[in-house]
Amino acid sequence: MRARTVIASFGANLAGACYIFVYLEFIAPIPPRWRTQTVVTAWLAVALLVITAVIQHRLMRRRFGLATAWMAEGRLPTPAEQQATLALPWRSTQFSILSWGGGSLVFATWAWILHSSALFAIQVLITIALGGLVSVALAYFLTERAAAPLIPVTLQSDTLKSEPAPGPAALGIRPRLILAWGLGSAIPLLGLALLPLDAKASSITGDGSPSISGAVVAVALAGVVAGLIITLAVARSVADPLDHVRAGLRRVEGGDLDVVVNVEDGGEIGLLQSGFNQMVHGLRERAQLEDLFGRHVGVEVAQRALAAGSGLGGEQHSVSVLFVDLVGSTALAEVLPPGEVVSTLNTFFGTVVRIVSEQGGWVNKFEGDGALCVFGAPTFQPDHSERALRAARRINQAIRVLAPDHHGLSAGIGVSSGVVVAGNIGTELRYEYTVIGQAVNEAARLTEIAKGRPLRVLATGDAITQAGDESGRWVSLGTVAIRGSSQPVAIYEPLSVHADSP
Repeated sequence: MRARTVIASFGANLAGACYIFVYLEFIAPIPPRWRTQTVVTAWLAVALLVITAVIQHRLMRRRFGLATAWMAEGRLPTPAEQQATLALPWRSTQFSILSWGGGSLVFATWAWILHSSALFAIQVLITIALGGLVSVALAYFLTERAAAPLIPVTLQSDTLKSEPAPGPAALGIRPRLILAWGLGSAIPLLGLALLPLDAKASSITGDGSPSISGAVVAVALAGVVAGLIITLAVARSVADPLDHVRAGLRRVEGGDLDVVVNVEDGGEIGLLQSGFNQMVHGLRERAQLEDLFGRHVGVEVAQRALAAGSGLGGEQHSVSVLFVDLVGSTALAEVLPPGEVVSTLNTFFGTVVRIVSEQGGWVNKFEGDGALCVFGAPTFQPDHSERALRAARRINQAIRVLAPDHHGLSAGIGVSSGVVVAGNIGTELRYEYTVIGQAVNEAARLTEIAKGRPLRVLATGDAITQAGDESGRWVSLGTVAIRGSSQPVAIYEPLSVHADSP
C-alpha cells in the first residue's frame, strides 16, 4: 500500500514536469537567445525530482507506519490514528505543495541569474507554479485512490462506538471541486493569460511579436477536453456513492436491515457512508432488542415500554385473566426422560402462547409449569372476557389433541374478569410489567379446582356476564368458596369440550 502511494506521488510529479516541458517547448517556446544552459537546467530539474521523490518516500514511510500501526497490532484505531490514516493522501499532497513551491522559486531565481530579466523570471515562476498545480491535484486524487483499501477498514461500522465521530480527515466535496476546476479550467486559462506575456518577452529580445493564435487554440482545446474528463470523474466520485446510499435507504425503508454500503472515501461522503452503516447497525440492534424484549415480556408490553419509556407506576384496567397450569407435572418429570419432559413443556407453552396471541391476549409470565395470560391490558379491549373464554376453550381442545403424543399432558384452566392494577412493579433497577388484583387470585384458584373436573376448564360469573355471545357456550355449576374471597364465587364450565365459536 505504501509503495502504491509513493508511486502515485512520483507519477503526479512527473506529470507536472511534463506539463512544464510541453508548455515551454511547444505552446509558449522559450526564445532562442534564452536557451542557454539548457543542459544544466535539465539536470537541475532531474535532480530536484529525484531528491523530492526520495524525501517523499521517507516521509510517507514514516507517516504510513505511524498511521497504520493499529493494523499491524490487530486492534481498532484510536480517534487520532483514525484521523491520521484518513489524512494520508492530504499529507502527501502537502509535501507536494511545499516541494513545487520551493522548486518554482529555485528555477525563477535561476532564470533571473542567467538572463537578468524580471519578466522572464516571472514567466518561469508562474509556469512552474501551474505545473505544480497539475502535480498537486493529481497527487491527491492518485494517492487517495491508492489508499482507498484502507478507508473501509478505518471507518468500519462497529469502530469506536463509544467515541465521538471524527470529522473528515480527507478533502471534502468543495475542495475536490476546486481541484477539479483547477485542473480543468484554471490551468488552461492561466496558460492563455501567460501567452501575451511570452510574446512581450520575445519582443524585448528583438524577435518581434509572434502569433499566438495556434497556442491559444491548443490550450483552449486541451482545457475543454481535460475539463470534461475531470468534471465527469469528480461528478461520478460524488454521485455514485450517493446513489449507493440512496439505494440502501430504500432497502431499509422496505424493512431490509442487512444492507451495508461500501465506504469509498475519507471525506464527507465517506463519513456519510460510514454513518449510514452505523445507523443500520443501530437499527439492527434495536430490532434485535425489540424482538428479544418482546419474547421476554410480550410484544404489547415491549411496544408500550418503547413508546412510554421507563418508570414505576400503574393504572387500573378492566381485564380478563387466564391461568393455565399442568396437571401432575412433578410426576411427569419422574416417569419421563428429561428430553421428553422438555419437549412436552415446550409443546404445552407453545400451544398456550399461540392461542392466546390469536385471541389478542399476551402471556404475562411463565410460573414453573403454568402461565398467567392477560386480556385487556396494556391495550384496551372492550371484549376481553369473550377473548379470554374463547382462548380457554381452544387451549383445552388443543391439549386434548396433543395428549396421545405426549404422555400425561393435561392442564387446568381458570378464567376471571375484574378491575386490576396494571403497571411496572419493582425498583428502578429491576422491574416488570404485571397485573395485581382479585381477578388474578380467582383465576389461579379456579385452575386448581378445574384440575379435578372432567373438562379441566372453569370461569367466574363476572367473566361470563361480560362475554356476550360467548357466554351461551358455558353452563353454571353454582358457587364455590375461594380462598382470598369474602363471598362465594359463581363458576361456569363449557357446555362441551368440543364447543367452539363460529
